[in-house]
This record gives sequence, C-alpha cells and structure tokens, in this order.
Amino acid sequence: MRILLAGTFAAVPGQGGATWAVLQYALGFRRLGHDVLLVEPAPADPAVVAYFDRVVAGAGLAGRAALLHPGRTATGMPYPDVARFAAAADVVVNLAGVLDDAELTGPAARRLYVDLDPAFTQLWHAEGIDMHLAGHDAFASVGGALGTAGCPVPTAGVAWIPTLPPVVLDAWTVSGAPPRHGFTTVGHWRSYGSVTVAGVHYGQKAHALRALLDLPRRVPAARFEPALAIHPGDQRDRDALVASGWCVLDPSVFAADPDRYRAFVGASTAEIGVAKSGYVASRCGWFSDRSACYLASGRPVVAQETGWSRFLPAGEGLLAFTDTDSAAGAVGSVLSDWRRHAKAARMVAEDLLDARVVLARLLDSAGVAA
Repeated sequence: MRILLAGTFAAVPGQGGATWAVLQYALGFRRLGHDVLLVEPAPADPAVVAYFDRVVAGAGLAGRAALLHPGRTATGMPYPDVARFAAAADVVVNLAGVLDDAELTGPAARRLYVDLDPAFTQLWHAEGIDMHLAGHDAFASVGGALGTAGCPVPTAGVAWIPTLPPVVLDAWTVSGAPPRHGFTTVGHWRSYGSVTVAGVHYGQKAHALRALLDLPRRVPAARFEPALAIHPGDQRDRDALVASGWCVLDPSVFAADPDRYRAFVGASTAEIGVAKSGYVASRCGWFSDRSACYLASGRPVVAQETGWSRFLPAGEGLLAFTDTDSAAGAVGSVLSDWRRHAKAARMVAEDLLDARVVLARLLDSAGVAA
C-alpha cells in the first residue's frame, strides 16, 4: 500500500527518543513492504533542516521523507511530489494529528489518527482545544484502556482502537558488552501544562518522580542515572534529586539524536520507567515507546503502572511498580538475576512489540485492507 505517514520527528532537533518514536512507524511499515512517505509540518529553519537531513540519511529514508513548510514548499522532495503521493495514498497515518493539510489528507482512501498522548489528548479536547481529531475515519491510541470502566477520562466521542508502541527489532540489537550505566531513562521533567478535572490532577513526570525521591536510598546497590531535561527554573527539584542519590544526566549529551539515544539505551543496565502522573491517574494503559526500545535492546524495564499490565506481561524482563516500595522490590529483583531478566526483556519485545505485527494489526483494526 501507499502510506502517507505524518509525525513529529525533526521540528524539535535534539530529541533522539521522539525521533525514534516516529521512525518505528516509518521503518516498520516499510518492513511490511508498504510504500511509505514520511512528512512533518515544520519551519524552514536551518537547524531543523540540518537535523532532518541527518535523521533521513541515517534511517535510509532519502527521497521518502519531507518537511512541509508554509507556502506549499518542502525540504527533502518538492511539495508537488508530496501532493501527488498523497493523492494516490491508500491511507494517511496521522501520528498525534500533526498533519492538518486538506490538500494532503483529503484524497486518501482512509485517514487514521494515532494518539500518542492518551488522557491528555482527550482531556484537552473536552476543554475545547483543537486536537485535530476531525476529518479522520478511524482512531487508535497507545492508551489501551481508553473507554473502559477503569479509565475515567472522556473518549472525545470516538471508539479508540488499542495499539502498542511498535519497535523495529533489527534496529535494536542486544549488546554483549557489560552495561556502562545503571537504571536509566530519558525524558522531560515537565513536557507541558497539567490538567485538573473533577478534582483529579493529571500531571507530568515531575509529579511522579518527586514521590520516588527516596528510591536510591532504598536500593543502594543500584545506580539511578536518568537523562532528564530540567528547566533552570526547576533547579530546586534537580538539587533534591541529586541530594537523594539520583545522578541526573544531560539528554543533550546522551540522547540528542537517534544514534546516541540507541547507544545510551543499549549501554544501560535497565530502565526505571517513570510515567507522567497523568497517565498514572487516568489508568489509561499507556506504555512507553522508550520502554519498547529498552526491551528490544535486551534491557529490563521497571515501569510505573498506568494500567499497562492489562495488555503486557509483568514479571520477568518487564516489571511493574506503583510506589517506592514496589519500585525498590522490582529493582532488587532485576539486580538479583540480571541475565534472566535481560533475556526475558528481549522476548517480550519479540513476542508482543514487533513493529511488523503491531502495525499490521493496527491497519487491519482501522479497516485498511492490504
């Protein structure tokens, strides 16, 4: 099939993990034999264009990716060529609804919206913020529990197809070298504003991590080395993390592009996967595309419970926690038999997160016939 795939992968340079989140879809669809054109609306900024060029060359997507600029211009290929591809596309896969161009989305036989930020997408929509849901024929979300009894957030009036974050297995190899880092993760202290609805606070990673400050003291044998982007205005939080034994790394050093991000993941002992508190409070079932990369790299994941254990096995290789006590227990379990958990981690990725399986199921569930 001809797939026009839209996602945010270059407009904010230096976000290796966010870039991979989109590349998994582009490369995964290609592994299935589909003809994929990856696009992103973005300014014609030299830094953005330079990052785009590096990403596209590294992923082998030259001539199959484009930045769409205001005024119907593009980088990577001429805009008229993008429009011709779109006119013949079987489906537009619109990650987070980033593509809002009627000339490109209108002709497609099928338009699929994929929600990457469950709970927040629906809550903002309920507050009247345009999340670009209109104009799509099907809706999927990595929040697998949306619309179920255990998840209190509204559904925006649509039936959300549950999906898992895909990972291209051959892009993530298991290193035989001893890990250089301890329990790591990559993220932003605050990504954007929080939401309070009916007395429930749907917050950010900052709110979840503050409740886990004491974790390094609870497991002194473990090293906790998150690569966190923390604004200078949150220096007090950084100081509190360091004082509690967290070694805060700079993501602009360790995760500024896809290659460095992949190397950092592969050099880690395991992931300490702290979720945005909004995912936790909503019980939406969100599971991280970042955690999928750790698992595919044969790195165990200790992940905060958001309801994801309804859809993925928790126990070996992938362990759930709800508070400091259970996090400490899970970390201790990984350290007690790391090789067993590392082997199980890769098996979880192979069995349940393989992009070829996840994306084929996604297209089928969305009513897109191959």
